[in-house]
Amino acid sequence: MPEGDTIHKLASFLSGALVGQCLDGVRLQGRAIAALAQDQVLQVTSKGKHLFIDFEGGTSLRVHLGMYGSWHRYPVGQTWQKPAHRATLVLSIAGQDYVCFNAKEVEILETCGLRRRDRTDRLGPDLSRDAPAAESLLRRARELLLPDTELVDLLLDQRIASGIGNVYKSEVLFLERCAPRTRFGDISEETFAALYRTAERLLLSNLGGGPRVTRTADDGRGILWDE
Repeated sequence: MPEGDTIHKLASFLSGALVGQCLDGVRLQGRAIAALAQDQVLQVTSKGKHLFIDFEGGTSLRVHLGMYGSWHRYPVGQTWQKPAHRATLVLSIAGQDYVCFNAKEVEILETCGLRRRDRTDRLGPDLSRDAPAAESLLRRARELLLPDTELVDLLLDQRIASGIGNVYKSEVLFLERCAPRTRFGDISEETFAALYRTAERLLLSNLGGGPRVTRTADDGRGILWDE
């Protein structure tokens, strides 16, 4: 499942492949978007689970993979591993197709427009990039959530801090010995801070290559705690 670490790594990879170049073609839901192929790619960034590709003409692509989305790279003309009708977005450049399959959302935005700012401003700090203070996250949580919000929903609420998905939510609650249905209003400030410190630590430790690892003991019992 794509979570904040996955999108962070994806942004870094696509940045190296696309930034400074004009794409040979852009297809969204099978429809060619000629205007985007005429503009140079300025940057590829992420915030939480959202990927942004910004073009010099003032337009951006926003991609949210959801639960089932994934990106593949193929030499142009090579047979894809998934059916073509599942390709939400295709970026073609230098003989390569970068194909996004089964994305939850893809939209074209004005880079400096209100909709782009709304998409990013309502997200909390990105735990893989921003190193937010626990006190600021607690203020956001108290402003946005009711005290009876369960911890499982607190951690998944991207308005508080972005990047935590179902895997990290489960790992964090296990490591901090917190029951998923515990109410936000019933935990101490120290426990709240510990939840997000652990989430940040796990996300940052998985920004390199390879599979997601939260458990490092070499005892044959897997690489995640909650398996």
